Amino acid sequence: MNVHYLQHAPFEGLGYIETWLEEHQHKISATRLYETNHVLPDAAAIDALIILGGPMNVYEEDRYSWLSQEKALIKECIRSGKKVLGICLGAQLIAHCLGAKVVMADHKEIGWWPVLPDFDCNLVPWFDDLFRSKPTVFHWHGDQFVIPDGALDLLQSEANGHQAFMYNGTQVIGLQFHLELTKESLEQVLEHIPTDVTDNPFVQDKETILSKIDHIGRSNAIMAVILEQWLHTATPLQTDNT
Repeated sequence: MNVHYLQHAPFEGLGYIETWLEEHQHKISATRLYETNHVLPDAAAIDALIILGGPMNVYEEDRYSWLSQEKALIKECIRSGKKVLGICLGAQLIAHCLGAKVVMADHKEIGWWPVLPDFDCNLVPWFDDLFRSKPTVFHWHGDQFVIPDGALDLLQSEANGHQAFMYNGTQVIGLQFHLELTKESLEQVLEHIPTDVTDNPFVQDKETILSKIDHIGRSNAIMAVILEQWLHTATPLQTDNT
C-alpha cells in the first residue's frame, strides 16, 4: 500500500509506525507541513493517510495557513474510501472533518495514564481485547474531540472521555494518545514539553515520564495490532459524513 503521513512538528514523527510499515513492505511518503514549500498529495495517488500530532489547534488557520488544505485532503480521503488514521491532533482534525467539535478537555493530560473501554468498545471485539486490561499509554493534549456522528466511542481515561473512535468500520480510526512513541521519539517530545508541565493532577514531570518508559513496548505492540486491522481489513460501504 502507498501510505502517506502528515507531520506537523519536527519532534512528532511516525516513531514505531515507520518500523511496522517498513516491516510489512508498505510504501511510505510524507508531507512535513512545518517545512516551507511543502506539497500535499493527490488523494487518488495514495491508499492510506496518517495524520500525526502537533502543538497547534484545529481552528488556527490564521496562524497555520495550510490547515484548510490539510482538512480538504482529509475529507477527500474519507469520502473516497481511503484508510485514515489520526493521532492526537490528527484525531482531532479527523473528528472536525466529520462534523464534530474539538473542545478544551476537562483535564490536560501529559504523561502515562491508563485508558479503558467506553460505551461502544465491545462492538469491536479485537479492539476490546486490546484495552480490556486498561493499558497505560502516553498522553499529551489539552483539547479533545467530540465523537463524530456515526462513529464508535471506544475508550476513556480517568481524566477525560473520548480517547478513541472508529468510523465506517476500520476505515477511519482516531486515537487521542500516542502508541507510536519509541524511547528516542519520547526524548524528542520531552525537549518541547516544559511549558506544558503545570500543577495538574494529570500532568507528570519529565522524571516521572522517563521512569515509566517500560510502557513503550506494550504500546507499540498494541499499535501493531491496530495497524494490521486498519490497513488489512476491508472497508464497508460508506455513509458520507464529510
